[in-house]
Amino acid sequence: MPKVTVRYWAAAKAAAEVAEESYEADTLAGALAAVRERHPGELTRVLQRCSFLVDGDPVGTRAHETVRLAEGGTVEVLPPFAGG
Repeated sequence: MPKVTVRYWAAAKAAAEVAEESYEADTLAGALAAVRERHPGELTRVLQRCSFLVDGDPVGTRAHETVRLAEGGTVEVLPPFAGG
């Protein structure tokens, strides 16, 4: 199973209380399930509003079960940002 780095930004970082963590998962859905298991509180609520980048590519509306992860890859967790 690929080992990936999950990076949290803004409200997700605050809820996770870390900037990044490593997980083993073969899909984005699997990685997010592991995140929810490790952080069952506020981060689980924040994730419902987040968008995601996998290795720099936006996930958009693709089903998370279909987004494959590669060994050494990165998942960016991006809550909605205010301002601009």
